[in-house]
Amino acid sequence: MKKDTVPNILSAFAQSLGTEVKNHRLEIPETFGKGYCTGYVFNEYIRLLISNYELNEDLVIKNPDRNAGGRMIFFKFQHVFSRTLETPSVLIATSRVNTDDVIAIHTNTATINIEVNADYLNGLFDVALRSPVLQSLLANTQPLLFEQIIYPSLQKIVDDMLTEPAGGIFELFFLRIKAEEMVCRLLMELEKRDEKKLYALNNHDIQAIYKVKEQMLLNLENPPVIKELAFCAGMSPSKLKRLFKQIFGNSIFSYYQEFRMKEASRLLKEEKLSVSDVGYRLGFINLSHFSRVFMEHIGMKPKQYSRS
Repeated sequence: MKKDTVPNILSAFAQSLGTEVKNHRLEIPETFGKGYCTGYVFNEYIRLLISNYELNEDLVIKNPDRNAGGRMIFFKFQHVFSRTLETPSVLIATSRVNTDDVIAIHTNTATINIEVNADYLNGLFDVALRSPVLQSLLANTQPLLFEQIIYPSLQKIVDDMLTEPAGGIFELFFLRIKAEEMVCRLLMELEKRDEKKLYALNNHDIQAIYKVKEQMLLNLENPPVIKELAFCAGMSPSKLKRLFKQIFGNSIFSYYQEFRMKEASRLLKEEKLSVSDVGYRLGFINLSHFSRVFMEHIGMKPKQYSRS
């Protein structure tokens, strides 16, 4: 194993735990927790870090790649290791969002992080054909953050990366191809977004938008009231709507309704609740309306879905 194919952050992580990286893999010592972290520097343009561990306490490590990350675009896959109630998604960010001198290593981490050089990506696409969203992301000149839900075909690529045996001389080649395929598919999804103008984000705005999202998804039985959410976020209703759509690619109500129907499908299939029980639990007064909304999002009526 060439030392320069191991990310510096992984080596620093191992050193803080008093252990070492073997074959690109750090096994968490039992005295500190459990799990593993693997990392690969494929070339000067792309690197990968796969983390699936639990630590007894948080760690803070000096970022050895702070200056080197200036032209990198970050793709953080979350909730992809096991099927939980959390929806698998990817955070896509420019380097301007993450300029910390230190990195917090949290106690419970299950993520796949891919970093790709913006100049490398820029050389792959015709400038004239890019959407404003893709142009702004690849320019990497302002702090931007997008979140993209992982659809089944992308989840399959993730699963292949995690489970396919490709050791020996093919390991780096196989993982790089999978990483680049995942990035390509995500850029294809971002290309579909229709924002004409993007606004630079700061940490306060990002935290406020995610607070709104969390509050909304914890109360799926109550449709969102924009004025109340804006007050919670500490911003005007117009700014809230603009930044929410920029990050998630959907309006607040459409995003809410999508997750509401995902919860409905879960209650029907996993909890085995009746259609009326699910409809009333999620705040629908009219069950015919519930059936129409479910059909729009899931592709079949709730009773048909529960029997499928």
